[in-house]
Amino acid sequence: MTDDSMSDDVFEDEVKPAPTPSPSNTGYRDYEPPPDLLNHYSAKKVEEDLPIHKTILLGDSGVGKTSLLVQFETGKFQSGNFSATVGIGFTNKVVAVDGSKVKLQIWDTAGQERFRSVTHAYYRDAHALLLLYDVTNKTSFDNIRAWLGEIREYAQDDVVIMLLGNKCDSGSDREVRREEGERLAREYRVAFMETSAKTGVNVELAFTAIARELRARSCQDQQQQDRFCVQEYVRDQTQKTTSCPPCNT
Repeated sequence: MTDDSMSDDVFEDEVKPAPTPSPSNTGYRDYEPPPDLLNHYSAKKVEEDLPIHKTILLGDSGVGKTSLLVQFETGKFQSGNFSATVGIGFTNKVVAVDGSKVKLQIWDTAGQERFRSVTHAYYRDAHALLLLYDVTNKTSFDNIRAWLGEIREYAQDDVVIMLLGNKCDSGSDREVRREEGERLAREYRVAFMETSAKTGVNVELAFTAIARELRARSCQDQQQQDRFCVQEYVRDQTQKTTSCPPCNT
């Protein structure tokens, strides 16, 4: 005889499957990183997706191109002399401009004559060129016209050009007056300022001015493009900042 007195309730309680853990951004189950870490990675992703503006440092060997780039990238001056740049190297730097970001891919080129043909190949798709001379080396200034001739020959017609008189902290060692640099810049209709990779004077301003000009050119609003002039911006900003020591020659 079968015993039917046993309750069927024991068969009615079905075993429920364990809930599926929600996926995590990190790949680790149920781990959620802190918001500031997520914001950091989100910002990095945005920077990776920014359009790249190729910016090249040009000028004779020894004018301070590498030192200028290191000062801009790290905010520090590396004492001692750098070995001459061989060929070309580059770094990426994101510049904040009025709440938006501009990504500069900055190329540090060799100034020696034997590398000049290599440098020419990089002119063609450059968006901006920073042309340096050493205010304590008159020859490096005299060679600027030749550099500008090469730029006109190999670079795009609408490339942004800025002339920089570097090492303006040198005081009595100066061989090139500020007025000479300004006069040459006016002749070629390019922006000009004096910089010091050692003290940092106007280094960030130089790259910020370039970034602002490139941002204005990429703007769809023609009126906004017309409102910004890199020469006027540089002139106004350099009047507000601490200037380099005056020429004593």
